[in-house]
Amino acid sequence: MRRTRHRTTRTALVATAALSLVLSASLAASAAAPVADDGGRATDALGASGSPAAQDLAAALTWSDEFDGPAGSAPNAANWNHETGGGGWGNNELQTYVNSRNNSALDGNGNLVITARQEGGGYTSARLTTKGKVQPQYGRLEARIKIPRGQGIWPAFWMLGGQFPGTPWPDAGEIDIMENIGREPHIVHGTLHGPGYSGGNPITGQYMHPQGWSFADDFHTFAIDWNPNSITWPVDGNAYQTFTPANTNGNPWVYNQPFFFILNVAVGGNWPGYPDGSTQFPQQMVVDYVRVYDSQGGGGGRTGRITASNGICLDVAGANTANGTPIQLANCNNNTAQQWTVGTDGTVRALGKCLDVSGGGTAAGTPVQLWECNGTGAQQWAAVSGSQALRNPQSGRCLQPVGRVQNDGTRTEIANCDGSTVQRWTLP
Repeated sequence: MRRTRHRTTRTALVATAALSLVLSASLAASAAAPVADDGGRATDALGASGSPAAQDLAAALTWSDEFDGPAGSAPNAANWNHETGGGGWGNNELQTYVNSRNNSALDGNGNLVITARQEGGGYTSARLTTKGKVQPQYGRLEARIKIPRGQGIWPAFWMLGGQFPGTPWPDAGEIDIMENIGREPHIVHGTLHGPGYSGGNPITGQYMHPQGWSFADDFHTFAIDWNPNSITWPVDGNAYQTFTPANTNGNPWVYNQPFFFILNVAVGGNWPGYPDGSTQFPQQMVVDYVRVYDSQGGGGGRTGRITASNGICLDVAGANTANGTPIQLANCNNNTAQQWTVGTDGTVRALGKCLDVSGGGTAAGTPVQLWECNGTGAQQWAAVSGSQALRNPQSGRCLQPVGRVQNDGTRTEIANCDGSTVQRWTLP
């Protein structure tokens, strides 16, 4: 598909000094409560786990923004920059990007909402980037998004090479994870722009909704599986295209470097065309989360004791291997029920099974148990640097003993993360 567009040439584009990303596991928590299937495991509303490990990828969550916070608050400034201004953004777009809570704010339900508005004889919207703050290289990169709709509306979840603008576009590289133009409500596009293949001549493909429905009708998960010599685009876990250096026709493959994220909603432009009488405002892009998983690790890891802050051990009750066996604290005794493998796939395993949040629950007080490893979000854990907490990203809550009592035989649960000593764990 040809299109004359160039997203990044505006001279006033804000440039922050490039920083290397130190991927942190200290952020996470899906705001959308999972639904339990007949087996009691956690799934999302589409029936597929939000964890890529449950689909086709053994991966450890290394960074996320779950957009938790009070309604009307700004997105986390530790992760996101606001790029502002008008001028068409190289595509003859109509909107002016502003840093206003009317255009970008948390909704209080675990979502970021980017709103395009018609006001003052023009249009306002928001464009957020992680430039200089979060710049991953490789892995499963995904966002769960409900896109806006309407002629002339252009939502996107995309990336630019971390050396931009010092290295100009397109040499810096661009990865479009998801773009939609309002006149094609049932189609999303995935694209690469680089030296020799950019603007109206990119490397690109598209994915049509399996039922032909509008992508604006519900949330969908848009992702890339990014490796040194390939990038694959899944939508809701369904991979629809893979590009490799062979697709550049001898031009440089510029995707072996850190990239930063961009979320925006444009109004008008050369490719989508312009709003007409059918276009309704305001239009909102609702983002449930953005996540980065490390796909390079596999399921190995470090094995040994996990100890609480008072030195007592994390233990499988009775060394029982049955599904549903409670996880407790116990005096350290060197048996196999206290030998835990902290996996590079995000699991914590003992006796051949996984540390699991019962029923895939997300509420504070949900018990923690041993369960057959199944790749769901109920079995994903992230060590929080600094506080030494062990956090379940799906719920956003941390492992602690029931009643906050560190005694022999005390069972464990998930609870609100508070940085306290009873949530502090020493891992192998």
